[in-house]
Amino acid sequence: MVITEKDVEVVDQEWMELILEARKLGLSIEDVRNFLTHDDLKSSGTY
Repeated sequence: MVITEKDVEVVDQEWMELILEARKLGLSIEDVRNFLTHDDLKSSGTY
């Protein structure tokens, strides 16, 4: 699969929307980072 510059722009926009939504919910960047890096939550299916 070839990833184009347009694909990157779309993904970047989606990530930005997710981060802004997290901020609206009162989550910090560190909260989001912790969520994304905790394998125990991913493997248990609790996320």
